Amino acid sequence: MENAIRDWRGRSYRPGPVPADRVRMFRLALAAMAAISPLQYGYAALHARQASGLTLLAVWIACQAAGALPALHLVRRGRLSVRACLVAGAALSGLGLLTAALVPPDGLFSLDGLLSGDGLLALAGYAVLGGLGAGLVYGVCGEVVSSWYPERPASRVGLITGAFGYGAVPLLLWAGIAPGMTSAAFLVCAVLATAVIATAARHLRLPPAQWWPADVDPRTHALDAARLRTSPEAVKQFGLAQALRTRTLPALALMLVCAGAVSVFDVIVVAGTGAWGALALLVALNGAGRSVAMRAAELFGRRRVLAAVFGALALGQLLLAVAVQNAAAGVTAAQGAGSDAALGAAQGAGGDAALGAAQGAGGDAALGAVLGAAVPEASVGSPLLWLGAVAAGLGGGAFYPLLASLVRELFGAERATEIHAVVYSAKAVAGVVAVTLALTALTAPGAALLAAAALAALPALAAPRLRIPGLPATIPL
Repeated sequence: MENAIRDWRGRSYRPGPVPADRVRMFRLALAAMAAISPLQYGYAALHARQASGLTLLAVWIACQAAGALPALHLVRRGRLSVRACLVAGAALSGLGLLTAALVPPDGLFSLDGLLSGDGLLALAGYAVLGGLGAGLVYGVCGEVVSSWYPERPASRVGLITGAFGYGAVPLLLWAGIAPGMTSAAFLVCAVLATAVIATAARHLRLPPAQWWPADVDPRTHALDAARLRTSPEAVKQFGLAQALRTRTLPALALMLVCAGAVSVFDVIVVAGTGAWGALALLVALNGAGRSVAMRAAELFGRRRVLAAVFGALALGQLLLAVAVQNAAAGVTAAQGAGSDAALGAAQGAGGDAALGAAQGAGGDAALGAVLGAAVPEASVGSPLLWLGAVAAGLGGGAFYPLLASLVRELFGAERATEIHAVVYSAKAVAGVVAVTLALTALTAPGAALLAAAALAALPALAAPRLRIPGLPATIPL
C-alpha cells in the first residue's frame, strides 16, 4: 500500500486486498437505504393529500437533501466517523418514523394546525429531525459503497439508491390491505429502521485513501476502450470550487430540481386515485429502474440513457393526465345524472369517499376526490393509469444514480461525492416545486400533470447537450 501507481491521466491508485466483508457492507448499506424509504415515499403516499402533510413533506425533503453535504464533508476529512454518523442517522430516522406513527397530519386540517402542539411535534420530529437523519444515512451509505467499489461505483450506488425507492413497497401494500393500521405500520417501520441502520453502523467503514482492489489492474481498467466510448473520463480532477464555476454543475442541479419534483408529485397523484396496486408498482419501479438504467448506461452512454429516462417520466405525466381527466369526467357524469340511485350505485362500486368529496367537499379532501375517480372502471382499473404508473416509475428514480455517475464522468472521481452532494442538495427546491404542483392539483389536476410533463421534458432535451467541462467547444458532443 506504500507505493501508489498512476494511470494515463495521472490518477493515483493504491491497490490492496479486498476485505472479506465487502459484500456484507454493501448489503447492510442497501438495507439501511431501504429502511429510510418510508420516510419519503411512504409519507408522500399516505399523508401528503392534505395541505399540512404537503408542508411537512416539503420540509422533510429540504432537510434530507441539505443533511447529506455537511455530513460527507466531515466524514471525508476524518472529523466524523462513519459509525457516529450512522448511529445519529438511526436515532433520527427512527424518531421521524415514530412521529409519523403517533402524529399523522390528518388531524392538522389547516396550516394553522401546524402551530399547535401536535403540529410542532410533527414538524420537529418528522420533518426536521427525520429529514436530517435520512440525509445522514443516504449520504454516508453512498460514500461507503462507492469507495469500496471504485471499479464500478455507479452501478453499485445505483443498486443501493434503488432500495431507497422500493423499500416503501411493503408499507404501501399494508396500507392498501388495512388502511386503518397505517400508524401501526409506521411504528413497525420505526423499529426496523433503527435496528437495521444501527447494525449497519457497526460494520460500515471507509477504505484507505485511494484504495483499489488488487485483483483489478487500474491501468488496464483506465484504458478500457469499450468503457471509454460510453463513459469518457473527465479532462481533470475538479475540486468543488472549480466545479461550481462551470456551467455544467448548475445544469445538473436544475435537471434534478425538475425531475425530482415530478417524481415526488407522481406518488401523491397516484395515491390520490386510491389505486394501491398501481402505487406500489410505481414505487417499486422507481427503485428497480435505477439499477436497470445504470446497466443500460454502461452499454449506451449515460447522457443518452438519462435523456430516455426523462422522456419516460414526461410520457408518464401525459398518460396520468389522460387517466385523471377521464376519471374526473366519470365523476361529472355521475353527478349530472341527478339521481340519488345512480349516485348510490356509483358509490357502491367502490368510491364512496371520493364521490362524496367530489360532490362538494373542498380543500384537502378534494385531491383524493378529483384524482381518485368514483367509478372504478374510469380510474383504478384504467389501463392508462397503470401505464402512466409504469412510465413514471421507470423515469422517476433512475435519474438519481445517472446524475451521480455523470458527476464522476464530468468532474472526475476524486471529489465526485462532494460535488454530487451539492447537486443533490437541489432536491430541497424540488420538494417545494412538488408541493406547488400538488396544491395546483387540488383544483386542476390535468393542468398540474401537464406542467409536470413540461418539467420532465426540459431536462430530456438538455441531457444530450451536456459537455465535459474543459473540452473546447469545437469538439463534438
